[in-house]
Amino acid sequence: MTPGKSPSLTMLGTGTSMGVPMIGCDCAVCTSTDPHNHRYRSGVLLEAPGGNLLIDTSQELRLQLIRAGVHQLSGVLYTHAHADHIMGLDDLRIFGFRQKGPIPLYCEEVVESAIRRTFSYAFLQSETLHSKPQLEFRRVAAEPLQVCGLNIQPIRLIHGTLPILGYRIGNVAFCTDVSHIPDESWGLLRDLDVLILGAIRHEPHPTHFSVGQALEVIAELRPRKAYLTHISHTLEHTETNRHLPDKVELAYDGLRVML
Repeated sequence: MTPGKSPSLTMLGTGTSMGVPMIGCDCAVCTSTDPHNHRYRSGVLLEAPGGNLLIDTSQELRLQLIRAGVHQLSGVLYTHAHADHIMGLDDLRIFGFRQKGPIPLYCEEVVESAIRRTFSYAFLQSETLHSKPQLEFRRVAAEPLQVCGLNIQPIRLIHGTLPILGYRIGNVAFCTDVSHIPDESWGLLRDLDVLILGAIRHEPHPTHFSVGQALEVIAELRPRKAYLTHISHTLEHTETNRHLPDKVELAYDGLRVML
């Protein structure tokens, strides 16, 4: 980030685990020419005077970071260890090479364990394997983090039956892949300027909020602005926005919010 520039959050990806367009689908959204309907898998870029942070590393991470013009990285915050949130981790290699040091990964112990299993080669001492990501883990708990000059509050969420994390950065909160908000987390989501909340489709889903459920949460929390993310191919951007309440919109890849 350019020194003196205001901190911001950019949505690198707003799609579900299969992305939009989906492989082999000829529906109106998957064949749309509107770039708002082209959704990479979930990802967020936080730009601050102290450096750049990511939330999650999706399969499209390389493409996302090229498109966003990212040249430096200070760390990654993880929400959980599902494939669409960790499988781009190998693309962090370039930052280790350029910055000549490990990239901090901020996550819970269960996420660290999953990353170590999935990317075991990255943690092997080997004389023959030289090209691997350089990583170091830093534990995330309930307490706020101070990273790159940002105050970051982890928020416990539930994804089906899986405990995961959302993050509040100042007065902006990012809560993807959520189907339930525990009682203790509601207070951390009050008085927001912007809430970015997962809503996969109109119909009920076992592990994600539907649009209707997300709107109920938004009505209770009353953020000044809300965006829906982790969007499936059943939600066309313009048509869906036409039916959403005032100050609620579908997020889209490239959306930028000031922190």
